[in-house]
Amino acid sequence: MSLLRRYTTMSADEVEALLRAGASARVALLAARTGKQTLAETLAALANAGGGVAVLGVTAKGTPQGAAEPTALRELIVEASLATEPPLILPSAQHVTLATGEVVVVQVPEGLPNVYNVRGVYLTRTGSQNRPLTTAELRQLLLDRGESGYESQPVADASLDDLDATRVNRYLDQVGLPPDADMVEALLGRGCVTRRGSDGLRAPDPLPTVAGLLLFGRNPQRFLRSAEIICVRYAGPTMGDEFVRQEIGGVLTEQARQAEAFVVGNMRRGMRIRGLTREETTEYPLPVVREAIVNAIAHRDYSIRGEGIRLLMFSDRLEVYSPGRLPGHVTLENIKDERYSRNEAIVAVLTDLGYIERLGYGIDRMIAAMQEAGLPAPEFAETAAGFRVTLRSAGEDLVSPQPQEQRWHHAFLNERQEAALAFVRQHGRITNSDLQALTPEVHPETIRRDLADLVDKNLLIRIGSKRATYYILK
Repeated sequence: MSLLRRYTTMSADEVEALLRAGASARVALLAARTGKQTLAETLAALANAGGGVAVLGVTAKGTPQGAAEPTALRELIVEASLATEPPLILPSAQHVTLATGEVVVVQVPEGLPNVYNVRGVYLTRTGSQNRPLTTAELRQLLLDRGESGYESQPVADASLDDLDATRVNRYLDQVGLPPDADMVEALLGRGCVTRRGSDGLRAPDPLPTVAGLLLFGRNPQRFLRSAEIICVRYAGPTMGDEFVRQEIGGVLTEQARQAEAFVVGNMRRGMRIRGLTREETTEYPLPVVREAIVNAIAHRDYSIRGEGIRLLMFSDRLEVYSPGRLPGHVTLENIKDERYSRNEAIVAVLTDLGYIERLGYGIDRMIAAMQEAGLPAPEFAETAAGFRVTLRSAGEDLVSPQPQEQRWHHAFLNERQEAALAFVRQHGRITNSDLQALTPEVHPETIRRDLADLVDKNLLIRIGSKRATYYILK
């Protein structure tokens, strides 16, 4: 079987297939009594060789050992990953029950940004064996992975008190660590805490990294002001004076949820015919929107200051721009097939929390989802200092061809609301005062509720606030 490019939960059938195929350059079979040093060397060799899988609790021929203790093996993996330099940040190990016994599986992702060593020895894999890298191989690997991991750096003036302990404990519980697990050690193994200061020397106390604050910080933007998403919805196909804007901060998981909610609340809905059935359709397939947002969050370059992620909605397209050009060996030509994690700690934690697995459609599946919806494939472009994904909508063809008033008729509108929509069609916008002038006998609070209801029905968009508020068609 071929190894997955994205690390996902492996089924028992997949693990059994690996064991039948035997050890290889991408698969390591290790006994339950494997020492920490040997395991650390194997994990480092797999990481330097381009990723793979280590199966613990089996014989050299791949037969599960009955005496294997899954909990002890998972703890050994954590210890071994911390024994490499720099520490390996891996997805949580899996306990897999097979027909012939129990094993523990740990996946080493491809595209890791560092070159790993154990006690100064740099290893790789040839066949089923670990071996030292030659001088030429090491030099080339250092060149290939020379991009500095900004996410692993300590944050000036930040301390462990700036991490939300409740959020951290909830995460540790979700990945299955015991209640008495040491929080600092667990975060060290995930790249969210470091023992090195900004000068590279050992710090007196553990310090949160950029990744740690972005994932678990009480107020990440206090230290990383540009780590935010600016969401804007414009009325037309270009930037204009009529828009809805939201600035989204907080930890990365909250940013992903709020950005998705912004798109859902501001994209249009229509009807299409599938077979003999009319069904509601959204302006963009929601899984594709999720993928574009989470990719921007997970892979942007957080070292770039003064600019955050921009999510811009127009009448004919949605653009998601993230600071930082494509990382590593990924190019516009191979983006569909290649993976490279600029922020491996962020990706690992988002994977543990279900975001990458839930949102990780991949470029090929994004394309397929857009095509299934009858929309053009996503467009990918590099700018001078960033990367942009563009999703094209169906525009005016989104809604089934019928007079606008007829569509409104099925929305259970009162006469005042129908008059308001007709006014907007003619004048482009409407205010509370405009509708009050059309229906002078109606109380102002009723006018306010009528317009608010039209917003809730996705027929109007509210622009501005207080006395400057007006409404436009959605």
